[in-house]
Amino acid sequence: MRNAAPGPIGRNRVTRQTVDLSAFPDLVIIYLGMRVRGLRGVKTLLGFGPQISTAVAAQPDGLLLHENLVFSPFPPHAGMRQYWRDFESLERWTRSEPHQRSWKSFLRDSGATGFWHEAYSMKGGMEAVYDVFTPVGMMEFAPLRSARGSMFAARARLKRGGQAPPALVPEESLPNEGVAAG
Repeated sequence: MRNAAPGPIGRNRVTRQTVDLSAFPDLVIIYLGMRVRGLRGVKTLLGFGPQISTAVAAQPDGLLLHENLVFSPFPPHAGMRQYWRDFESLERWTRSEPHQRSWKSFLRDSGATGFWHEAYSMKGGMEAVYDVFTPVGMMEFAPLRSARGSMFAARARLKRGGQAPPALVPEESLPNEGVAAG
């Protein structure tokens, strides 16, 4: 156990530690998850595992740590947590292959799954997007808005300045979801 020091038999002394994040002033932590919504979704979920492993093994610039997570066995709901050096590295990676191909494919057909992500930025701000999903995370307590217009891109949701790269899939090409904008 990493944070326990040996003590008397049957006891572990707690050693409290913290981290110095001063070298990471632009750190972004992102949680991502995929939940199976039908039988076909099991195949979709399992198919993403090797793709994610390959992408992480390529050591994209800015990815500091990748961790796989299981949120629930039934319905199957798996995901990951990633620590990125800065938002720009994360954004650049999302516009590159193989992520770009996978995301476009998902937006054409979710494969009987739902997908979500939540991002937390050291510079301030949090953002989230949920696609074909039942309530999870911030969806449980915050009002839902359609991910359109100023809410379409993570850069805008985090209130980051600067020029956003072109969207992988243009907003106009997506069907209307019917989520109330109120």
